[in-house]
Amino acid sequence: MVETSRVAALLRVKTGKFPKLTMLDLADAIGRGLHIDALDGICAHLAPGDTGLKYQIVPKATFMRRQQTAGRRLSAEESGRVARLAQLWDLALDVWGAPEAARRFLGTPHPLLRNRVPRDLAIESELGARAVENILCSLKYGTVV
Repeated sequence: MVETSRVAALLRVKTGKFPKLTMLDLADAIGRGLHIDALDGICAHLAPGDTGLKYQIVPKATFMRRQQTAGRRLSAEESGRVARLAQLWDLALDVWGAPEAARRFLGTPHPLLRNRVPRDLAIESELGARAVENILCSLKYGTVV
């Protein structure tokens, strides 16, 4: 369902000595902490021009501090949030076929999510992300939600 290489590219994870990353490689990179550029990159896809989205994922003061550190890495928890969004972006783009439509779906309250915004729900928890993924998969495969 999720294309690992596309998600890795969204997260700016380098393939290194291996030409193709596995999900386990991606999980390891997330556990070590993604580079802060991954946050900027996924936010640019999901909400271009909305500078506040990244602060839903990483508090503003923490983000500013991280920008000034040598490694410029997100924590494992923050990296997990960014990765959830990258996976949903990849799936939404696959379902809707166009960035504008994917953005609209992920940024608009949805009745099957009790009128919650899909990307906000995904930021809050893994289970929230799975609820959004279930809707996208139902749309993609034509199954009942």
